[in-house]
Amino acid sequence: MLKGLRPVNWLRGSRDPLHAALGRLEREVMDVVWAGREQAVRDVQTRLPRPVAYTTVMTTLDRLYKKGLVIRRREGRAFVYTAIYSQDEMAASLTSNLLEGLLASGSAAARPFLSNLVDAVSAEDKELLDELERLVRDKREQLRNGPR
Repeated sequence: MLKGLRPVNWLRGSRDPLHAALGRLEREVMDVVWAGREQAVRDVQTRLPRPVAYTTVMTTLDRLYKKGLVIRRREGRAFVYTAIYSQDEMAASLTSNLLEGLLASGSAAARPFLSNLVDAVSAEDKELLDELERLVRDKREQLRNGPR
């Protein structure tokens, strides 16, 4: 990190990559959808942590459907929604896309990210830093030996 500069909080007050990818209401709606199976708009609305208009929840679910994060099927006159991906699957996908984007820009663009990753990991958990080192060592060995 450059001296004198504070880190920009791209993750909107959270370390969760889902907060960076989704707006506040989208995340709250997804949290409710992840917590249950199929849910109608009214079910989601009543389980939100704050009051939100029915039509706003309906519009948000429609946006999440168009983004490919939920599927829906008609039940009577309404839709019921289900998450396509679990929270863990979605976070892994976001992380993977971020890394692919960085690496596609060349190694110079990835260096600051890698440096910050090592700094963050070492500040949080020494054992995690050891695990990162082990993963790198194992990957180098695998690349040397080729596919089996």
